[in-house]
Amino acid sequence: MTRPVSSIRNLGPASDKAFAKVGINSAEDLEALGTDAAYTKLLEGGARPHFIMYYVIEMGLQGRPWNDCKGKEKEALRKRFDAIKARTTVSPASAIEKELDALGVIPSEK
Repeated sequence: MTRPVSSIRNLGPASDKAFAKVGINSAEDLEALGTDAAYTKLLEGGARPHFIMYYVIEMGLQGRPWNDCKGKEKEALRKRFDAIKARTTVSPASAIEKELDALGVIPSEK
């Protein structure tokens, strides 16, 4: 039996939806990929880069509270995050979908 992504510390129901959009459907999938590969998939799927979300995932995978990330560890994570952002491209389809969603053209999922 698989666990939902939201079973990982710090992650909630919105995380289940965001990760499912990029093919990460369980906590086991996320754990197997690790923070960097999973976050890359989120960005490639059209998610906006957000450093806090990145380290929330990292802390959660370590079983730690999100606000436990401090000092040199946080600086090192920031470098990893910046490197992911620099090398990741958003697919044109997801960029268009994002713009259409912002205009209210794409119906929301309920």
